[in-house]
Amino acid sequence: MSVRISTRGVRTSVGPRAARISVGTGGTRISSGVGPLYASSSLGGGRRRNSTSRTTGSRTVAPSAAQLERARRQAERAQQEAERDAAIAQLTELRRQTTSVHLQSFTPIRPPVVPRPQQLSLAWALAEAQAHHLAGLGIFARAERAAAKRRAEEDAPTYLAAEEARLQAVHSELMAEATQWWQALTANDEETVCEAVNYAFSDNAAAGCAVGVDGAVLSVVMRQQDIDTLPAQMPGLTPSGRPTLKTLSKRDRTMWWLSTLGSNVVATLKEAFAVAPGITAVDLAVLTRLPDTQRLGFVAYGRWTRQAIEAGPWREPTDALRFLDIGQDVACSVTTTASGNLSSSIKPLNTNRLPGLQSLLDHAQDDTGSDEATLAGLDGDLLANNPAAHSAPLPDRYRIRPFAEWKTQTAHPTPPPAPALPGRAPATALTPGQNLVLPEEGWQGLLIAFSFAGADADLTLFLTDADGQVTCDEDFVFYNHPSAAQGAARLLGKQSEGLHTVERAALHLAALPAHIQRVTIAINMDVDTGLTCGALTHASLYMDCVTGAAWTFQPPADPGIRAMTIAELYRHTINGQQVWKLRANGQGWADGLDGLARAHGVNIT
Repeated sequence: MSVRISTRGVRTSVGPRAARISVGTGGTRISSGVGPLYASSSLGGGRRRNSTSRTTGSRTVAPSAAQLERARRQAERAQQEAERDAAIAQLTELRRQTTSVHLQSFTPIRPPVVPRPQQLSLAWALAEAQAHHLAGLGIFARAERAAAKRRAEEDAPTYLAAEEARLQAVHSELMAEATQWWQALTANDEETVCEAVNYAFSDNAAAGCAVGVDGAVLSVVMRQQDIDTLPAQMPGLTPSGRPTLKTLSKRDRTMWWLSTLGSNVVATLKEAFAVAPGITAVDLAVLTRLPDTQRLGFVAYGRWTRQAIEAGPWREPTDALRFLDIGQDVACSVTTTASGNLSSSIKPLNTNRLPGLQSLLDHAQDDTGSDEATLAGLDGDLLANNPAAHSAPLPDRYRIRPFAEWKTQTAHPTPPPAPALPGRAPATALTPGQNLVLPEEGWQGLLIAFSFAGADADLTLFLTDADGQVTCDEDFVFYNHPSAAQGAARLLGKQSEGLHTVERAALHLAALPAHIQRVTIAINMDVDTGLTCGALTHASLYMDCVTGAAWTFQPPADPGIRAMTIAELYRHTINGQQVWKLRANGQGWADGLDGLARAHGVNIT
């Protein structure tokens, strides 16, 4: 018997070499050996070490700290790359937009086309008349309904003829107004040209404003964005060619700003020539805030002709810089050195040698008298130059009168204009949009009378600046505040005269303070009634000078509005002389007095 102990276990063997039995680790075996031969076999009951069976099952292995840190760094890198790519795309698009404004095309203006009114038929007129006459009649009131239908058949042809004649008259008026406007525009009437150009400029990236016309030359002031508003970075490439963001150098920033300036200048010139067909040249000056001093100053000016702008090949963003070469007497704060580098600073240009520009600044002077206040005021005017944002919706001149309205006006026809008083001219009827120069006697005293029937309305006056905004709430003249400007504008009260109600006012234009540039005459419906201007009948505005001419205007009876401006008096300069002009209006606000007051800068509480 022998015992064997090893690292693999313990085994015991008994017997001679010829027949020896071994037990222990690895199971029971029998072996036999004779001479050099030896054999061994297992007797079962045991398991071989190398055949040991194991039961395996699924188990969750948590990631290590190193794996978590690696995943976190990868997520951060992916987010940073996504943010970088988004910033690169945004900056690339911003640069493309700011330097490609001049590539857009502006369609030249054409004579306005006045659409014709809609066609009316007898069947339509009969249906309208029957709806009116049958209103309130029961289906079993056969006799009354038959009589109502007969009245409708009698009224329908007359109603149709009246509406067709009225719409044709309105179309003729619109044609005359369009022809007059086009003639004024092509003849370079200063007010007409500036109004049309400023309306076109109102949506420009760089705020622009037409400030005057001299012959066939238009004067424009443009507000260029400040160079400090440009981003601090720009797209670039790493040495290995990968996209990245790099800090914008001073030279690159100046070049970007100059390209933007040129693009805006060319676009402004192209649009001005497209809108004003009679203009052959534009004097343009550019205003911006200087980076070193943060003060406003002019950084570019010159004269550009229509021929030079229309002949230019505007195909690439770099073409915008040609504005420096194709103009006359062009000056720019950004200059090129002898080595080809751009100037390191942007300094304001000296405007003393430009009488027109200096005159503009002189007339823009406010009470402080400082140059900075002057430029700040001009800067504010440029940024606020958006006529489209302040204009009220125009009334529908082709509005069809309902049958009931026509029937009422037929039963109570509008009285003829009041006869001229001894020594005075007959009243001149004005059409919406018509304007005229007020004679000087009208400056000393202008009497206003608004007469109406059918509902109650109030007369109001707004004493405003050139932008149509009151400088203080005291410049709003209404029934609770009937006088302003030390009595130069006042309401005289409302009274009944026969079938009409008349409210009167008086204006002493010559006595108005210098900051009052406009006087808006408006009406608003009584808020307690909930009625609209469509409820007014025989509404008429009458104005006359104390010793001279008279005018009358009939505002539209629009059922969709509760307040409207019916006339406007404003200062104007003709041949260097200041005059007052009168314009008939007729524009309204659906929300009544609140909207009317807010549009003129009155604080509504």
